[in-house]
Amino acid sequence: MRFTFLLLFCSIFHCNIDGFLNLDIVSPTTTKSKKARKSINFYDNTKVGTVLDQLDGIGVYFNGPITNVIGRNVTADGYNLGLKYQCVEFVKRYYYERYGHKMPDSYGHAKDFYDTSIKGHGFNRKRGLFQHPNGGAMIPKHGDLVVFGPSHLNPFGHVAIISKVTDSSVEMVQQNVAKNTRATYRLQSYNSYYNIAEPDILGWLSKNN
Repeated sequence: MRFTFLLLFCSIFHCNIDGFLNLDIVSPTTTKSKKARKSINFYDNTKVGTVLDQLDGIGVYFNGPITNVIGRNVTADGYNLGLKYQCVEFVKRYYYERYGHKMPDSYGHAKDFYDTSIKGHGFNRKRGLFQHPNGGAMIPKHGDLVVFGPSHLNPFGHVAIISKVTDSSVEMVQQNVAKNTRATYRLQSYNSYYNIAEPDILGWLSKNN
């Protein structure tokens, strides 16, 4: 019963938070947090901050419990990469280290990375990237930032980076999903329109139009 509750807890609070928190997240230094870590980590002794994977030389870190936060990652020049080690922190760090890209708006939950006011393809000014809807005319490619919208179990969304694209599939690299750093989805195409077969995916962002 207790194990089932923990799995449900982790599913509900999927890696998603950044910016100004509106979750009641317990600080890792509190007694309550220590008790929570003891009950959640009984199945895994991996240390938080351990590199689990990498994409183009940028590491994917283990975050422990899904809602765990151990501080904010800020670059030497003051750019906010996000809360360690949430999913948002990885995608922003990837774009910063690989492309030297800084988002004009460096805060927001994962779902906020996709601007729903932009219809079709367009430039997302808050993120400084071009935005493409799932099911649109732009095929996803390596390095694109995929945005998952909120769901009834996860109100904050999720983000990941595309690592591989074939004629029939898309592989993504992601952070703060325990050790499941890679996920593969079916890629569908209809008359030059492309859809990643996952209903929660809103679309993807890229450096180029």
